Amino acid sequence: MTIADPQTAEYVVPDGWVRVCALNDLEVERGRAALLGGTQIALFLLDTGRVHAVSNFDPYSRANVISRGIVGTRQDAPTVASPMYKQVFDLRTGACLDTQGKEPASLHVWPVTVDDGHVLVRWEVDA
Repeated sequence: MTIADPQTAEYVVPDGWVRVCALNDLEVERGRAALLGGTQIALFLLDTGRVHAVSNFDPYSRANVISRGIVGTRQDAPTVASPMYKQVFDLRTGACLDTQGKEPASLHVWPVTVDDGHVLVRWEVDA
């Protein structure tokens, strides 16, 4: 797991963003977990070059496992299937597309950008 520490990075991060890792730290269609404050996020680099950040916490199994999920698509939506009970989530919105008969739940989604090879996540620190 990557632990983001903006104090040690030489890269100057724009206000409101946190540098999580280098783009080349991510593998295409393989999740990576990162810890921001006390929150685990899951990062996914797609074959299009787009990076998505969602909560690593699976609301159905209540375990931090989403980064180990299987990346796929549903029509034009990039998705991740939970490795526990196989619910499928849209990586763009966090919405569960296949609840497997359970109540609807979703993943939190954070905006992500890549700047000069650095993966940045929009992060609001709670007051």
